[in-house]
Amino acid sequence: MDVKELFKSVETVLVIDWPSREVPETLARAGFQVVVRGGPGPEDFSLYELNDGEVVARHIGRPPDRADLIYSYRPLSELPAIITDAKRLQAKTVWTQSGFSAPGIKDARGCWVSEQELQSARSLVQSAGLNFITEPYVGDVAREVGRSS
Repeated sequence: MDVKELFKSVETVLVIDWPSREVPETLARAGFQVVVRGGPGPEDFSLYELNDGEVVARHIGRPPDRADLIYSYRPLSELPAIITDAKRLQAKTVWTQSGFSAPGIKDARGCWVSEQELQSARSLVQSAGLNFITEPYVGDVAREVGRSS
């Protein structure tokens, strides 16, 4: 899947956790509506948006009505719940990030996943009728396809 092409049809991104604030901020700077689920509670949702050139977070207390893309920085074991969220929000794509650049090497931009985990996760997401992406780093792609500056 061409990830740059994918972003052409994305308006709203639901971010479920992140390795750094760079993820929601870069997506917001790129012109996407960004809603972040920042905790496990039903009201742990914030909207990240540009305000006078700065990205600000505003607590909104509820998930978006719909999302085109779900970005998740959560363990792959949480994919079943993420898939449920994606289907409820009519998302077409689940984009996960591991936070590792190689086995045991933590890296906030890292996308490495073992081949076995990758195959299992891809199968699970695709069997739900959704696209599955694990790389490249979402922030890099958002900067390249950005709709605003």
